[in-house]
Amino acid sequence: MNTKPKQVKPRVESGPRPTLTFTEQRHGKPPRHFVDLDRAGRRALIKDMGFPAFRADQLSKHYFEHNTVDPADMTDLPAAQREQLAAHVFPPLITKIRDQIADGGDTVKTLWRLFDGAVVESVLMKYPDRATLCISSQAGCGMACPFCATGQAGLTRNLSTAEIVEQLRWARHMAESGELGGEPIRVTNVVFMGMGEPLANYKAVREALHRMIEPSPEGFGMSARSITVSTVGLVPVIDQLAAEGLPVTLAVSLHAPDDGLRDDLIPINSRYKVAQLLDAARRYFVATGRRVSIEYALIKNMNDHAWRARLLAHELNKRGKGWAHVNPIPLNPTPGSIWTASSNKATQTFVRTLLDAGISTTVRDTRGSDIDGACGQLAAETLDRDNVSRRAAQAQAAVEARIAVHRQEPDNLLEVMTDRIDGGRNG
Repeated sequence: MNTKPKQVKPRVESGPRPTLTFTEQRHGKPPRHFVDLDRAGRRALIKDMGFPAFRADQLSKHYFEHNTVDPADMTDLPAAQREQLAAHVFPPLITKIRDQIADGGDTVKTLWRLFDGAVVESVLMKYPDRATLCISSQAGCGMACPFCATGQAGLTRNLSTAEIVEQLRWARHMAESGELGGEPIRVTNVVFMGMGEPLANYKAVREALHRMIEPSPEGFGMSARSITVSTVGLVPVIDQLAAEGLPVTLAVSLHAPDDGLRDDLIPINSRYKVAQLLDAARRYFVATGRRVSIEYALIKNMNDHAWRARLLAHELNKRGKGWAHVNPIPLNPTPGSIWTASSNKATQTFVRTLLDAGISTTVRDTRGSDIDGACGQLAAETLDRDNVSRRAAQAQAAVEARIAVHRQEPDNLLEVMTDRIDGGRNG
C-alpha cells in the first residue's frame, strides 16, 4: 500500500485574463466600474478574473471603508497583482477640475469632468456635527424649469451608478482628511439636489442608493434617513421608489400649489398635475413612514402670495396631518434671471400663514450662493453660461407673459376653490 502523502500544489492567484473586457469603452457610456455591480456581481467578476472571490470583499472594503482606490493602500492584496487588479476594476470616472470655496471654507463646490468631457458639479457643506453632500445624478437636466440654471443648460446625459457614487467617495475622503473646514468630519447626509432630475435616471440612482445604504462590503453603510431624493414630480417613479423599501426622504420641488402657475414654472406639471403629485407624495409617506419635504422657491411677486400659502396648506391638510414639511427657499440668482427672491416681509407672511394652518415649516438655509453652489444654480462653469443666460431670460419672459393673469387672484380664492370642491363632492 502506497502511504506517500499526496502533494498539494499551492494555489497561485493569476492576474487578470487578457480576454476580459470589463472596463472596455462602451459606446456613449462610461467604463464599467466595480461599484456598478452589487456584492454578488463583484465576487463573480473577481472569480472570473482568476482570483478567489474573497478578494472582491477586500477591494470593496478599501473603497467603502477607507475611501480609496489607490493600490498602494491595499496591502492585504498580493503585491505583484494589486496595481493590475485595482486598475482593472477602478477605472477613473470623474476628474476634479477645481474647487470653489465659500462660507469660510465650510462650503466647497467641485467641478468634475467625466470620461466624455461632460461636466457636473457637487457641493460639500460642513455643519457643526456633520457634513452634507449635494450630489448630481445627470449632466445637465431635461426638466427645463425657467428659474433653474441647470434646467436651462439642458440635458447632456445620465450618470452611471459609479459616477454618482464616486462623488460621495471623494467627498468622504475630503471631509475625513480635514480638507473641509480644517478638521476631520464625517459625511453623514446626502441630498440628490445637484444637477439633474434623479427620478429621470431612476435605475442608476436606485443602485447608488443601495451602495450608500448597505453595510460594508456591500456599501458605505449610511442611514437611509439621512439621504434625500428630490424630484419635480415624476409620479409613477415616486411610486417605484416607495416600493423599493429604502426609507430615504422624498423632497418634492413644488414651487406652486395651483396648476395655473405650476404648468409654466415646472413644465412636467403639464403631464402630472399638482393633485396627482401630492397624492403620490402622500402614498410615499404611507409606504415608508418618512415625512415628505415640500420644496418651495419663493419668487418675488410670482408665487409668494399669502393666498398661495393658504392654498398650499389646504392641499396638504386635506391629505392628512403631519405627513409633510414645507421648506420655503429664497430664490437663488441665476445667469440672466429677471426674477428675484421674495422680500423678507413676504417670506415671513408666507411662513406664518403655513404655520398658522398647522403646517411644519422651516426656511431653507442657503449655502454657497456666492459661488453659484446653491439650489438651482449648478450649471457647471465650463458650460456656455452666456447661452444659459439667454435661454433663461427668454424662458422667464415667456412665463411672465403667460401668467400675468395669475398674479392677482382674488383674496378669497381659497374659499372659492373649497366651495367648488365641496360642491362637487356633495353633488
